[in-house]
Amino acid sequence: MRKKEDKYDFRAFGLAIKEARKKQKLTREQVGTMIEIDPRYLTNIENKGQHPSLQVFYDLVSLLNVSVDEFFLPASDLEKSTRRRQLEKRLDNLSDKDLVIMESVADGIIKSKEVEDK
Repeated sequence: MRKKEDKYDFRAFGLAIKEARKKQKLTREQVGTMIEIDPRYLTNIENKGQHPSLQVFYDLVSLLNVSVDEFFLPASDLEKSTRRRQLEKRLDNLSDKDLVIMESVADGIIKSKEVEDK
C-alpha cells in the first residue's frame, strides 16, 4: 500500500496553470466552461495543489499550453518548458515576414551572449 507522503505534490503544477490562465486573460469561470469543470475545482487545483483527474489534467495543459515535462521529468530531460511552448504558439500566428524579424532578434541575443562570454 502506498504511503500518503509518496503522493506527487501538484502545487507547482497548480501555480503554473494559474499563471498560464492569467497570461491568457482567462477567468476560472471561463476555463471551467471551456473544459466543463466547476470553477471551484480549478481554484483548488491552482491554490491547494488538488490532484486533477487525468482528463482535467489533459484539458488544462492542452488549453493553456503548459509543459508537463517540467513537472515529471528531471531537468536534464526537459525538452520544452511552458514558456517555450507558449512562445511557439504566439510564433504560429506570425507571418513569414514577421518571423524574419524574430529570427534577427534571436540572432542578436545569441551574438550578445557570445560577446559577454569573451
